[in-house]
Amino acid sequence: MNTIATTGEGAEKAAQLLIVPTALIQLTLEEARVVVNYMTPRFIAADTTFIREGDTGDGGFMVLVLEGEVVVESITVSRTEPLTIKVLGPGSLIGEVGLMDKEPRSASCTASTPLYCAILSRAALEKLLADNPQVGAKLLMAISTLLAQRLRDNARKLRLYANLATVMQKEIDSFTRPQ
Repeated sequence: MNTIATTGEGAEKAAQLLIVPTALIQLTLEEARVVVNYMTPRFIAADTTFIREGDTGDGGFMVLVLEGEVVVESITVSRTEPLTIKVLGPGSLIGEVGLMDKEPRSASCTASTPLYCAILSRAALEKLLADNPQVGAKLLMAISTLLAQRLRDNARKLRLYANLATVMQKEIDSFTRPQ
């Protein structure tokens, strides 16, 4: 198995970044070390798009950013150029939805700087679940919690957008009503 070395600075850094608040804080450091043993290190050159919006054929994987930055972009309705959603740095997880399901990717991710990361593939996750079901289950719960937090955040943003649209429509209506 081509994994991050089970000892050494790289593996320890990956384990520590896996449990920061932007990643999977629910894991202990020891559990994170177990997960890291199933991850593959990868260097990605700057300006390389490693996840493309709409892709379905990548087999599913999640990326833990160890060093560097990633720009997350999406093509939105009525736009031809991508809209930057966020910029992510060390400790960030990317692609966890694609790890969990086999649906098309919802955004594109491009390394804006040289990127050193650790990748957990769906096949490696399945092996982790078979080899160490307790840690695998805790990892899945941690990913589920992260996804639930993002879903709640998106629901808050949607409510804010709906309120803003209502206020804007009232303003427009006040200008178009006969005086």
